Amino acid sequence: MLKAAGAITDEELLGFRTFGSRLEGHPTPRIPPTDVATGSLGQGLPVGVGLALAGKRLDRLPYRVWVLCGDSELAEGSIWEAFQHAGWAGLDNLTLIVDVNRLGQTRETMLGWDVETHAARARAFGWHAVTLDGHRLDAIEDALTTATGTTGAPTALFARTLKGRGVADVEDQPDKHGKPLRHPEQAIAELGGERSLTVSVRTPDRESEPHRFPTTGVILPTWEVGAQVATRLAYGQALAALGGMRGNVVALDGEVSNSTYSELFAKAHPERYFEMFIAEQQMIAAAVGMQARGWTPYASTFGAFLSRAYDFVRMAAVSRANLRLCGSHAGVSIGEDGPSQMALEDIAMFRAVHGSTVLHPSDANQTARLVAAMATQPGISYLRTLRGKTTVRTPAYEDVHIGGSRLVHASEHDDITIVACGSTVDEAVKAADLLRGERINARVLDCYSIKPIDHPALHTAALMTRGIVTVEDHWPEGGLGDAVLAALATHPRRPPVHKLAVTDMPVSGTPAELVHAAGIDGDAIARAAHYLLDTADTATART
Repeated sequence: MLKAAGAITDEELLGFRTFGSRLEGHPTPRIPPTDVATGSLGQGLPVGVGLALAGKRLDRLPYRVWVLCGDSELAEGSIWEAFQHAGWAGLDNLTLIVDVNRLGQTRETMLGWDVETHAARARAFGWHAVTLDGHRLDAIEDALTTATGTTGAPTALFARTLKGRGVADVEDQPDKHGKPLRHPEQAIAELGGERSLTVSVRTPDRESEPHRFPTTGVILPTWEVGAQVATRLAYGQALAALGGMRGNVVALDGEVSNSTYSELFAKAHPERYFEMFIAEQQMIAAAVGMQARGWTPYASTFGAFLSRAYDFVRMAAVSRANLRLCGSHAGVSIGEDGPSQMALEDIAMFRAVHGSTVLHPSDANQTARLVAAMATQPGISYLRTLRGKTTVRTPAYEDVHIGGSRLVHASEHDDITIVACGSTVDEAVKAADLLRGERINARVLDCYSIKPIDHPALHTAALMTRGIVTVEDHWPEGGLGDAVLAALATHPRRPPVHKLAVTDMPVSGTPAELVHAAGIDGDAIARAAHYLLDTADTATART
């Protein structure tokens, strides 16, 4: 199709799937005019919903979004998140074309050629549905005309087809998916011989410009040092202010906006807020669609629930998308809600995404500055916020940036370094106070940027102290401790590193009880510091 449309040449087509070719096994943005990568099923329609929402509510242009998918793909739950949202939102600028050829990769689909049941399901979600013979051009033209003339609801076309039609070796036969033809020359002859088809592609109307939202003179909020503020509240207040500063910022939430505090953006900028309900896959997909249209989306929910949408985040990276994600209610410090609500895998999860940024501020002023920095950060950015209040230690005027850190305590004669982030910074300060009473000087480094991490600050700590304790409200795998170890992997004088993290499955309790039980409170940090220093002294004595 790209060759017929003039986007690629015969010569380039012959390089399909070869090393160095931009024609990869599944399309990516390396192939113009592809905006979003494909290949992971169940994502095209949800992203199409995001594009259609952008057309209706943001761009406010009369373009139409066309989505083509296969019937096997309809088994994906994310497809039905998209069906539900598009029907509820009345996206009559969205048309779905389903190729109902009944054959999946290994066997017949659940519904086979039962296009009427497919249509009934779509209608139940508020769609206008049409069934047709997918090999009759007049039926196709009539169906497309119906779709463009339908108002008030999206349209789904269920086209009954034969897989591999016209080639005897594969037509309507199972177990032929993705396999080379046994007799390619015969197949070419059956299809009418070699041809060079060209099509004239209709281009969008360029006379109308996308809508632009006005900006106001607001500035980022700040808080006094010593105040007690939850970073999730700071996120909401900073995002609302950023929306006034930048007219291209939009916000999405998974129906927990009164917990993530994105509700503050919704109140300040209702035209740019999108309630995505409890459908995290659709939320991320919609954000991908919106950023493809040039908008700057921030999407938020509990950090634990972003794990449901991880494949969408992974594919967003393949799409070279720019997303800003916020996960609140991180770690055991959320307290009584229990382990199902505690984000304990999220740092590892987002660190593993190609080109990602992972941020975990410890106070409100850091949060506000990082929210603003995310607006221009390329790739997938993840901000981890806290349910409970933390002490504001960062002055409003102090530099806070992606890739930075903050020295909370330091001297010329520090014995040990404590590296913390988020809620554990308060615990690290408590530990430093305990150690000071025992004439042990502890350097406390607040690594609010976990990826990229502040290599120079860590290398300085490694040179100036005899041991490093990392402490995080996260599982030990893939979190802050591993990021610190990776940063110091080649350091010639790396001191011993002791990781403190949540190691046992948490239960319900108060935040203080849970942090203590997990061994990440001030007392546990002080004990770990003693252990490292005693071990270092013993090793020196033996030497």
